[in-house]
Amino acid sequence: MLHRLKKPDPLIVLILAAVAIAIIAPARGTFADVFGNLTNVAIALLFFLYGARLSTQEALNGLKHWRLHLTILAFTFVIYPLTGLALRPLTGFITDDMYMGILFLTLVPSTVQSSVAFTSIAKGNVSGAIVSASTSNLAGVFITPVLVMLLMGTGSGLHIDTSVFGEISLLLLAPFILGQLTRRWIADFAQSKATKVVDRGSIAMVVYSAFSKGVVDGIWSSISVWEIVFLVVFAAAFVIFMLWLTRFISGKLGFSRADIIAIQFCGSKKSLATGLPMASVIFASGSTSLGLLILPLMIYHQVQLMICSVLASRYAQEDEEQLH
Repeated sequence: MLHRLKKPDPLIVLILAAVAIAIIAPARGTFADVFGNLTNVAIALLFFLYGARLSTQEALNGLKHWRLHLTILAFTFVIYPLTGLALRPLTGFITDDMYMGILFLTLVPSTVQSSVAFTSIAKGNVSGAIVSASTSNLAGVFITPVLVMLLMGTGSGLHIDTSVFGEISLLLLAPFILGQLTRRWIADFAQSKATKVVDRGSIAMVVYSAFSKGVVDGIWSSISVWEIVFLVVFAAAFVIFMLWLTRFISGKLGFSRADIIAIQFCGSKKSLATGLPMASVIFASGSTSLGLLILPLMIYHQVQLMICSVLASRYAQEDEEQLH
């Protein structure tokens, strides 16, 4: 954790830079429209590269461990949302819009890259983590909008209809399928640093667009410092609770140590890379500021990386000590 504080994640640096630029020079008028279209192109390219990276054979092999995948999906799309609903009393301390942002973060898919990376560091089931995290993102294209419609559609001025499915499918799912179909030709390119560049770049673009709209609409004047502090403390407590819960339940279900590690890191995390593009489509016409809705997810993302890095290192150390 100290290492991460001294040398912050480049993605977080990009996000903070995007926020700073949006505050100083927010996108307005025609430029905002053009930049929004470019952002959609970057998002589509990202999921195209995701599709090209995933080995079809590796996916088929990993799918055999159905108990592992069902458990992770249950945490991601059942236990998390139920926990989000249980947190509704928080609206006594924070605004309804801020709570909606917290609820939204509980509805998005798991991360892919960091879940697999932490599982690998901790000596867990890497192939299972790859398939589970990828399946979570694919399933999220359909499940997340459904959950948003059911749990958020009547709150805080949000108006969501079935057109969201078509828009998300066109923006996320279609490029992913195209990437799978063209994998034999571009797999090497997708496995290079290009995907990471597009990944970080697209997220920064979404953040800039969202925060620019917030600045132009005068939304950020309504956020206090104590609310930001609250979100940081809340995120830390939430991550720790979910890491404990995933370990406790998977242990009771009789999973091996390697599988428990995969369930912890895949079932307790939420994806900024997938969540932000989804939010930009789902809430594009809502009266609630997109910036307010994605702020809890942005903070949660960084907090989960720091805490999970500590846990993964601890697992790796335990494994090394057992070998000696």
